[in-house]
Amino acid sequence: MEEVDVDPAVTPIPGINVARGRLGFVWGPGDILVYESFSPAGKAAPLGGPFCQDVYAVRKDEDIYSPVLRKLFNESHHIFVGLQKITFDLPSKTKKTQFVSISKNYRSVIRACMEEVQNSCQYNCVSPQVSILLAVELIWNLCEVLFIDAAQAGSLLLHLLDWVRLHKADVDEKAREVLQYESPANHEAFWDVPGSTQTLTEFDVKWRRWHEECNRCLQDGSFASNQHLLTICKILVCDVDTLLEHKELLSTWYHFLVTRLLYSHPTVKPIDLHYYAQASMDMFMDTHSAPEPLDSILMAAFEFDLHQVIKDCSIALNNWWFVAHITDLLDHCKLLQSHNLHFGSNLREFLLLEYASGLFTHHSLWQLAVDYFDHCPEFGRVYLELQIERVPLDTERKALKVLRICEQRQMTEQVRSICKIMAVRALRNNRLGSGLSWTIRAKDAAFATLISERFLQDYCSKGSFSDLDLIDNLGPSMLLSDRLTFLGKYREFHRLYGENRFSEAAKLLLSLMTAKIAPQNFWMTLLTDALPLLEQKEVIFSTEQTHELMNCLEELISVKAVENQDHLMQDEDVETTKLELLRLALARNLAMAIVKEGTVEN
Repeated sequence: MEEVDVDPAVTPIPGINVARGRLGFVWGPGDILVYESFSPAGKAAPLGGPFCQDVYAVRKDEDIYSPVLRKLFNESHHIFVGLQKITFDLPSKTKKTQFVSISKNYRSVIRACMEEVQNSCQYNCVSPQVSILLAVELIWNLCEVLFIDAAQAGSLLLHLLDWVRLHKADVDEKAREVLQYESPANHEAFWDVPGSTQTLTEFDVKWRRWHEECNRCLQDGSFASNQHLLTICKILVCDVDTLLEHKELLSTWYHFLVTRLLYSHPTVKPIDLHYYAQASMDMFMDTHSAPEPLDSILMAAFEFDLHQVIKDCSIALNNWWFVAHITDLLDHCKLLQSHNLHFGSNLREFLLLEYASGLFTHHSLWQLAVDYFDHCPEFGRVYLELQIERVPLDTERKALKVLRICEQRQMTEQVRSICKIMAVRALRNNRLGSGLSWTIRAKDAAFATLISERFLQDYCSKGSFSDLDLIDNLGPSMLLSDRLTFLGKYREFHRLYGENRFSEAAKLLLSLMTAKIAPQNFWMTLLTDALPLLEQKEVIFSTEQTHELMNCLEELISVKAVENQDHLMQDEDVETTKLELLRLALARNLAMAIVKEGTVEN
């Protein structure tokens, strides 16, 4: 998605001294303005008042202003839109494959952002964003294994092994180091990274054989003389005490869980996972320490409590990105049908609305939010209408982008509002062409009349029209208001005159007055424009047309006399001269027209 605006300027603000004043706040569309107020009388001063000191903007979703996470939002938006295009009439197996693929795409975006954050950190520092992204990818991956891919007994453990391996960063590196060694079995880290590429059946047969053999060896004391072999044997039979003695190789309780399953129950069924998970957490963690939020989320996943996973993630994570996208994917997988909210919207839509509303507070990410609202069938339209009105129309380019979004969705009121705002702004800056263009798009007859008046005033003062291309190509739009119609037709008169099409120009000029299209205060200008046509050697106006011009002139003089007897004309000498010239020209043209028409008849 194109970002058309630059980042807003950052202004450092000194700290607020609470001791010497009070704090007030004002709600904004996406943030809160917190300000210090102090007055000699001890009363809180209003925001912007003479005693108002420092102002803070407190945002509810600070993550959207992170350059790295902005990449996450942009990339995941494309995946989200693609997911909405999956049709429901596809076979279940095909849809499942597509959903797993989409889940992997989401995780790859998370990974890419995580690597970018790590690369941007200096001196090997650990960024809080890296920790959050690691946790998000860990939870998403587990949800993919348990819910989206829905791995069954046998393949489940293999998926969990991959899950642990992906999130134990040094395992792959150690494995490569061992395999590249001259004699891998003699490498000191050989037993720290066991792994294989054999099939599930092969693994199951070998595992049973090993397990039976190891139990026999333990029973008859075959390895009693070698402590290392004895330890390995105890690990292979899943001796819990021995595993816990090597906790430093496991690092987390869920790593311990997968290890236990590998050596004791490799064909574990999904329904039994939560028993092993709870027991592993109890064994691995200190009895005096409470589980971290991540532990609780993973445990809820192992218990197949999707609703609890989403609830805990909403509380623990610092933005709505994860819960909105994972819930949307799970909803497409038909796994959230029973979780409807009491206030009219389902869980998926509620979370998407919250996430999209946060995006709308950003100067460019708001464009992404539009698609999220589009795919919220119940309240998305209402939210979009409310949020789109809050987008600052800083430039015409941005206004056109907002307008296009509204027009595509038949948001008539918003289209009118945007166009009127831009038209007023253009008029204040004396950009009449731009103002007229926005007014036509708004279909605002009253404002079209106002701008047309300004065009005519501009013509009277300068003697020429500005924005000729726009006026020449008004087309049916000139019918929006009578004054705009007159403006378009008057410009057409000048064009015909410039092309020496005098008869057509004369006919059009006369019709503007006789049909009452022209405002009466502009009649004197039109009659003055008729003078060059009246003075042509060739007769342009017929006898009937000349009489109509005379009637218009007399009507104009009468109206002005009634309106203000003392101020018939602004400049009496100039206007008197114009009247004499018009009467003389009309009389001469009438005589020539009578002669010409009489000659033709004879």
